[in-house]
Amino acid sequence: MAASLTLLLEALNWAGSAAFAASGALTASRKQLDPVGFVLIAATTAFGGGTVRDVLLGRPVLWLGTPGLALMVALVALVLFFAAHRLERRFVPLLWADAVGMALFAVLGAEAALQDGASPWAAILLGVITATFGGALRDVICGELPLILRKEIYATAAALGAAGFVALSLLGADRGLAVCAGMAAAFLVRAAALLRGWSLPTYKARPGREYPDAR
Repeated sequence: MAASLTLLLEALNWAGSAAFAASGALTASRKQLDPVGFVLIAATTAFGGGTVRDVLLGRPVLWLGTPGLALMVALVALVLFFAAHRLERRFVPLLWADAVGMALFAVLGAEAALQDGASPWAAILLGVITATFGGALRDVICGELPLILRKEIYATAAALGAAGFVALSLLGADRGLAVCAGMAAAFLVRAAALLRGWSLPTYKARPGREYPDAR
């Protein structure tokens, strides 16, 4: 059973990396970058959050010890360099690929943190970092407002997925069930936000208050 769960988590990590690599490559296509730019943006998106998580946990950076993972990300980027033009509305696939990667990495990040002995709140925070930091770097490098800073529901979905996984783990639920439930929660909330236009309220500017002269 433990071996099967390990294989599942490994497969999910590869799937999440591929999804984030695709979202990075699609962003690169919108910016009309060259093949090197495609690979760099895809790798930044796929590995940025996990790298920060591993550094904060004081553990070896996962992708540096898995050459096949880096090769897969590069291949996804290069395939989309030649194929992205076939997608008529590239921003829509980008959002959905990003939603898949976010859901997977929110829970995988929290799971890795719990396994390293992090407290529940730290595990949730590291799950959100794993899920969002790579995309934030992608958007900053490409000169766009990061998704995490927009009014649409994104980081909130990641936090809900990570929190759901941590809560189920603390309640003694089967690890595989907790992982799947957390990922499903994060993805469904993000998907509902995309399909129904859900967003968090934004700050409304108001006239500044006039203070009497204190002199």
